[in-house]
Amino acid sequence: MSASAVFILDVKGKPLISRNYKGDVAMSKIEHFMPLLVQREEEGALAPLLSHGEVHFLWIKHSNLYLVATTSKNANASLVYSFLYKTIEVFCEYFKELEEESIRDNFVIVYELLDELMDFGFPQTTDSKILQEYITQQSNKLETGKSRVPPTVTNAVSWRSEGIKYKKNEVFIDVIESVNLLVNANGSVLLSEIVGTIKLKVFLSGMPELRLGLNDRVLFELTGRGKNKSVELEDVKFHQCVRLSRFDNDRTISFIPPDGDFELMSYRLSTQVKPLIWIESVIEKFSHSRVEIMVKAKGQFKKQSVANSVEIAVPVPSDADSPRFKTSVGSAKYVPERNVVIWSIKSFPGGKEYLMRAHFGLPSVEKEEVEGRPPIGVKFEIPYFTVSGIQVRYMKIIEKSGYQALPWVRYITQSGDYQLRTS
Repeated sequence: MSASAVFILDVKGKPLISRNYKGDVAMSKIEHFMPLLVQREEEGALAPLLSHGEVHFLWIKHSNLYLVATTSKNANASLVYSFLYKTIEVFCEYFKELEEESIRDNFVIVYELLDELMDFGFPQTTDSKILQEYITQQSNKLETGKSRVPPTVTNAVSWRSEGIKYKKNEVFIDVIESVNLLVNANGSVLLSEIVGTIKLKVFLSGMPELRLGLNDRVLFELTGRGKNKSVELEDVKFHQCVRLSRFDNDRTISFIPPDGDFELMSYRLSTQVKPLIWIESVIEKFSHSRVEIMVKAKGQFKKQSVANSVEIAVPVPSDADSPRFKTSVGSAKYVPERNVVIWSIKSFPGGKEYLMRAHFGLPSVEKEEVEGRPPIGVKFEIPYFTVSGIQVRYMKIIEKSGYQALPWVRYITQSGDYQLRTS
């Protein structure tokens, strides 16, 4: 079973808009949600599911809004949360930003969307591209003689419309990997993982069937190719268009894609990653009147690769003043409101090593350092490179009209939460 009703509340818990889908839970029960939330917060026992008697509140917070689903049955909680997050996604597609003002300004459309997103407590059409075909922001009046619901809604493929035509049939594939890394002051890697997404931009006519082949370790072992240049994907999540039974059987990623941009899949690899940009720093304080910081950055990736838009955020004492910088490459800037120096390097080739020196004045009054320095944070992007070694081996495009289509693949590695502790 799913939700009985869905509420959108303001930050004080006052309902802005609600939709009763099943009528088996009194709408007045929502009054208990906010006091319950506040009480649990004070007790330090806040949970995503709160109960009052037989009524359960499944809730998420977004911006200055609470989205709350109520149920009195033993509901499928993961389905309800999936629905609430999908609702946020759809509203963001429609209103760009989802907050109290955008709800108040678009009551009619919000009601229409809530009616289409769920029916009698069960999720229905949740694809914003399809919803935009018949729920428009320009006008809420229906023209007589026109069918309200496009055939897509009743199709087996609810995420793609019939009759799409392009002069040039193309698919753009972006493989984007974010590296999360935490290194302690001794230089030991405490946390290291890769979070990857494969995003598609599809400009294909008709109803094409796509098959994507990766150098997936499980597939390579199934087909007797061993561990040859393969990667072991964990926590794989797919867009609804992927045929999961086919993937489970033979690891084939087979799907009829939505039109335009969408995220086909995401994955994680908890492998030990050698830090791509290594940072060392030395801090010297002189009789509490000045501080000198020396930072060395080294590109520990292939020499033929280049990291772009590198930003190294070096923490400095909160009472520092009179900054002076010297860099072997790039430029340094003091950001006092964040207590950091940002060292920006436009282009950082692999194997290179650069230096930055910063000199600050400090007040003469001795100020004890209560806690250790925050870590150095690094941002970067390395095109044409994946740290995991994942590869798109092929993309087959099959469509009954038999047209030829070009797949284009691009690889990007970027920093996620990338931090190096210095003390």
